[in-house]
Formats: sequence, C-alpha cells, structure tokens
Amino acid sequence: MKRTKIVTMVALLGLGLGFVGGAQQAQSVFDIDPGVAMLGAAGAGISIVDGAETLYYNPANLSELPGISFSSFYASYMGLADYSALALTFRNWGVAALLLSSTGIQGYDDDGNQTDTLAYRNTGFLLGFGVDPSSLPFLPDFAIDMSLGARIKYMTARVGEAAGTGFSFDLGFRTTFPDMRVGAFAVSDLAVGVTAVNLLGGLSYETVSDNYRMDIEVGGSARVAELFRVAIDVHLAGSLHIGVIYEPLPTFALRVGLISRDGLSMTAGLGVNVEGFLLDYAYVTHALGGTHRISLTLDFSSLDISALSRSLRRLLP
Repeated sequence: MKRTKIVTMVALLGLGLGFVGGAQQAQSVFDIDPGVAMLGAAGAGISIVDGAETLYYNPANLSELPGISFSSFYASYMGLADYSALALTFRNWGVAALLLSSTGIQGYDDDGNQTDTLAYRNTGFLLGFGVDPSSLPFLPDFAIDMSLGARIKYMTARVGEAAGTGFSFDLGFRTTFPDMRVGAFAVSDLAVGVTAVNLLGGLSYETVSDNYRMDIEVGGSARVAELFRVAIDVHLAGSLHIGVIYEPLPTFALRVGLISRDGLSMTAGLGVNVEGFLLDYAYVTHALGGTHRISLTLDFSSLDISALSRSLRRLLP
C-alpha cells in the first residue's frame, strides 16, 4: 500500500495537477478544477447558476436551473493524462461522471528504486439535489430567498494492480439579494453561495483508508451594467478564485480569471451559444505550462416537452 501511495503522488505531481500529497488526505479526480465554462473565469462558480456545470460547484444552485442541460468536456495534460466528464442536469437534480487516466507512469518501491511502469485510472460519479424551501408547502416562509442542496460523490481508483473505492458527502447553500445601483452602474443578480465539501467519507484500499480533505467554499457574484459578471470564490483550504465574464451579446461570452493556490494561475476562455448548442473553451496556466479544455453543452431549457410529446403521438401508428 505504501508503494501505491508513492506512485500516486509521483504521478499526480508529475502531471502538474496541483495536488498536495498527505499521508491521511486522499486526493482524487474531484480535486481538479471541474468544467470548462466557469473555469475560463477562474472556476469561481459557487454562487452562479450555469447549466450542467452547476452540479460541479454548488448543489443548491440546481434548484434555479430553468430546464434540462447536458454537457461534456475533454482535456489533455501535456499528453500524459486525459481528463473528461459528462454531466446531465434537470431542475432540482443532476448526475455526472468524471474520468482521469494516465499510462506509462514510472513506479517506485519503498526504497525509491524504479519498478515497472504502471497505469492510473480514477473515475468519479456525482449525484446532486437542490431545492428552494419556499416551494415546499409544509415549510413556513423564510425572510430571505435561498436554496439548499446536497451532493454524494463516489469514486473508484486503480494504480497498477491496487484498487480502491470511496465516497464523500457535500452540502450547499445559496441566497440572492435585490438589485441595486452603485453610482451610475446597475448591479443585478447578486448572489452568495456556500459549499461544505467532504463532510464525511474517504478512500479505502485493501487495508488502508484515507480521509478526504474537508473544505468550506464561499463565493459571491454580481452582474454589473448588464455586461459584466464578476465572481469571487474563497476556499478555506487555501485558494482564491477571481473571475470576470464579459457578455456583449446573449450568445457570446469572454472570460478571464486568476487563481491563487500554491502560486498564481491565469485563466481565459470564451463561449458561443447557437440555438441551445454551447461551445466553450478554457485555457489555464500552471507551473509546467498551460492546459486547454473544450466542452459541448446542449441546453434544452426552452424545450416544450408537452409539444414534443404531442408530435410523437401524431407520428406513431
């Protein structure tokens, strides 16, 4: 098991994914900044509702989704590892699968001597749910507009011949505020979100179990002058995310951001929406170079399900 830990740490650090190895803190595919659209704006998505990627950041935001959204993305880390994901969300709930894999990793034994090359594979599954308490008839009205959510994460990991499984549990909260003016600028879509990550759970191999690192993530966002959306997320585990999204048109967005976490990383991206087909691109710098990501999202929020059903009935014999 000790050999497996060494190999895992070497593999992840060698890929420049920003992990911090620890004897009692398991690292996983969930520790990589997720998604593409919000990653272009530094991944500051705790308080923002943004299609299928909403599930990655705060389950409470799922209650604000207008409808069905499906998203997929892919990234290659310097040709050494592949990272991809699929997410499907509806109003109030969503599911996702993430995959990180790499081959040809140099293994080491307990004495630091080289062994055979190994393959690494890490698969994670997400199930999230969000609800607006005011929509529940058995609860009293609250003085603030808010939503609550929960997320269950399940993971499988394999390094060489060693395999492990694990799960963790997250909670989310989001609240919104009335529009306001700051000088000559209108400020709208004010929101604050909080996500409690890895409240329980861990990763277990044959004889050893490691706990996931707990974290509290707090984020705020607002739209300024109807053109810019500014978002700031603070992760108490030790990172700061600042992002700006410029939307000159409803179908086009430019994104930039800054991530402070064991050094500074710059992010940039763009998004194009053509009749519910969204193409997003993000670029992230890090110590070993830069990473490109691209995603395709299908937004069915404006789809009339009842009309589609009626059309299908007319076509069927």
